[in-house]
Amino acid sequence: MSNPEDYTVGWISAVATEYVAAQHLLDERHPPAPRMSSRNKNHYTLGKMGMHNVVIATLPLGRYGIASAALVAEEMMNSFPNIRILLMVGIGGGVPTRHDIRLGDIVVSAPGNGSAGVFQYDYGKTIQDQEFLTTGSLTPPQPALLATLAGVAARHVGQGHTYEQTINTVLDNNPRLRSNYGRPDLASDRLYQSHVVHPADDDLPCDPNCGDELLISRRPRTQLEDSPAIHYGLIASANQLMKDAVARDKLAKQKDVLCFEMEAAGLMDNFPCLVIRGICDYADSHKNKVWQGYAAMTAAAYAKDLLGEIEPWQVEQEARIVNYYHEGSNVYNEGSNFYNEGSNAGGTRIEFGGANNGFQVGMNHGQIHHRQG
Repeated sequence: MSNPEDYTVGWISAVATEYVAAQHLLDERHPPAPRMSSRNKNHYTLGKMGMHNVVIATLPLGRYGIASAALVAEEMMNSFPNIRILLMVGIGGGVPTRHDIRLGDIVVSAPGNGSAGVFQYDYGKTIQDQEFLTTGSLTPPQPALLATLAGVAARHVGQGHTYEQTINTVLDNNPRLRSNYGRPDLASDRLYQSHVVHPADDDLPCDPNCGDELLISRRPRTQLEDSPAIHYGLIASANQLMKDAVARDKLAKQKDVLCFEMEAAGLMDNFPCLVIRGICDYADSHKNKVWQGYAAMTAAAYAKDLLGEIEPWQVEQEARIVNYYHEGSNVYNEGSNFYNEGSNAGGTRIEFGGANNGFQVGMNHGQIHHRQG
């Protein structure tokens, strides 16, 4: 039996497709932990990824959204009290109108402009003739994770990544996965103009029902460009599924959102968390499941790359995440103002452009800034 005290990295997947991808990216599988409290209802997969012991959990079948994710995380922290880093890894809907985001790409939550990298877009207030104002704040990832993000992004600028090779190795070793988790034909990556609405019957394919004349033409990526590409910035989270291109674009214009999803705000309301999303659709009415498996794989491949960059001693230096739930955000040694622009505490400052373009790293007062590439 595995000892729950040995696990320092928590990984949460919302749906089975994401859970399968996470399991198959492990370098080792460990036996189950001994019997836990009767309060614990999670299903766990234990293993090793790089130099870290990782515990993976998924939401119960048929349960989605912010509250379910928060409950799974709380039970995980109580059952594995030494977890120091929490990752939310899975699929999401991309926003392709301001950045060149394509299906299979990866979006990573990066704090900046007063945001923790994720904001809850169904929690706020509307004022006449003004933009929607979000209220409250979420907990950003720990400094060690943010510094590691900078290192990974810098390496990718000069060297690119090998995620396609990583995924193909998994598929070669597990041929049953290839049909659902391999990269779909690029011709199925169809981006429609925002006003085009898919027929009410979701089962109808876009081709030929939505036509080709209203597709947005995009140039092929070159061999010198990463594919899938990685984007750092703001992720929008809510209990509702975004399937409206017009609403998507409006919020993207206001907040420069890169991705929509349904669980992260529930975690980051209580715990520091990094969110990694593989893009499986464009958050519009043309949603389908063709790219979900591959997108789950690309997100898991990024998470594995990230864990390979951070040393175990760096993880051990972070506070146990269970302390955040019991004590609040002041668990940071620097205090709760660590991420405020006016704080005197030191921290990592990172500037990201779209898809690894325009990347800078430096030290200032702890805030990560996102800028256009």
